[in-house]
Amino acid sequence: MSKLEKLKEACSERKSSLLICVHDREEAYFAMFKKYGYEILAHIQGEVQKKREENTKKENFYLAIIKKLEEYVDRYKIKQIIIASPAFWKEDLMEEVKDAELRQKIILAACSSATKNGIEEVIKRPEVREALKQERTAKEMNKVEELFVELAKSNLAVYGLKETENAAEIGAIRELLITDSFIQKSRSENFYFQVDKVMKTVDRTKGEIEIISSEHDAGKRLDGLGGIAAILRFKLSY
Repeated sequence: MSKLEKLKEACSERKSSLLICVHDREEAYFAMFKKYGYEILAHIQGEVQKKREENTKKENFYLAIIKKLEEYVDRYKIKQIIIASPAFWKEDLMEEVKDAELRQKIILAACSSATKNGIEEVIKRPEVREALKQERTAKEMNKVEELFVELAKSNLAVYGLKETENAAEIGAIRELLITDSFIQKSRSENFYFQVDKVMKTVDRTKGEIEIISSEHDAGKRLDGLGGIAAILRFKLSY
């Protein structure tokens, strides 16, 4: 594992806004995606079904699942939901989701069983990887926008390696923003030791470190400032 990877792991764990639900007609697991895997939030079971009551019981169980989804969306400010099931159960469930806002958050995926193994299977699916990528991009865009707001106010922000280094040394950095392309450039041009020092200093002084992708517009805007910047805890006196 590289120093950068270790440093990224040392940063405080971010709350995910991705919920996973795997279900069939009799049981459902709800899990929150986390930095190091997932956390089971709940496991619910429907009543044992008799043949002639199957459709009614199934519908009632689906309503119980939807109620749980709504509860977690509200509690954890969920932005995306992955619903997965064997066979066609997920499509059946979607027919019972009447709330348009909730429907927009849902992405459907397949899994072989409504179990913990099913959750692990879902996490590896491309639909989930794409959802996580979208979530990460949205977060990075918000961080860069916050930086530019502070810069426009000439207030709590600095940019450029030297200015950021100075702010880090006095413990002024609340959030360090650095693009992946700037890190690559620092390696190829042999000044990574400076970048590494800044990141370690920010980590030691309990600041957050955000690695921003240069592939999207927010990263390109940050690269336009030199690839490294920071949101500060307090104003600097020069």
